[in-house]
Amino acid sequence: MDSRTLDTSPAAGPTAALDTASACWLKTLDRLERTTAADPAIRGLQRGIRSLPLGGMRDLLRGRPLGHPVHPVLVQVPIGCWLSASVLDFVPGTHHAATTLTAVGLAGVAPAAVAGWADWADLPPEQARVGLAHAASNVAAVACYTASLTARLRGRSAKGRLWALGGMAAVAVSGALGGHVAYRQAVGAHAAT
Repeated sequence: MDSRTLDTSPAAGPTAALDTASACWLKTLDRLERTTAADPAIRGLQRGIRSLPLGGMRDLLRGRPLGHPVHPVLVQVPIGCWLSASVLDFVPGTHHAATTLTAVGLAGVAPAAVAGWADWADLPPEQARVGLAHAASNVAAVACYTASLTARLRGRSAKGRLWALGGMAAVAVSGALGGHVAYRQAVGAHAAT
């Protein structure tokens, strides 16, 4: 057997399946990094964001005073709230708490998104392409959680839970894309000013 070939025998078990899924995911991301179809839109969006008269707020949004991006810190609010709401969805008598957490998570989206766009506006093409897919996944998550909150407020908790599961799936994809940009593509700390 060639050492570069993954062992997919039944004896290899879940590790082989995980290796195969990981290789497929990374191959998909590599293709996404190289595709240029969205580049004109990306360049226009980046120019538009960079031209906003943010002054010193831009450095704050980008986390320069901290020495690292603030976006990953801010996303903890929606992700934490939504994950907690999903856990509470399986605990009897916690419907109101899950609804409240879903709403607070939605309220935390705007600051995280603004900081994310401020970072994204300065990314090189390969990273900006993956970042745009990350943003699209976030839009899907917000849409699902908005539908979840609407259903919950209308007394349709089962429907709210289903929308929340869809939202959590979108959050997982978004997190994987964001992690790829931050770690595999090495977008990291900004120089302190």
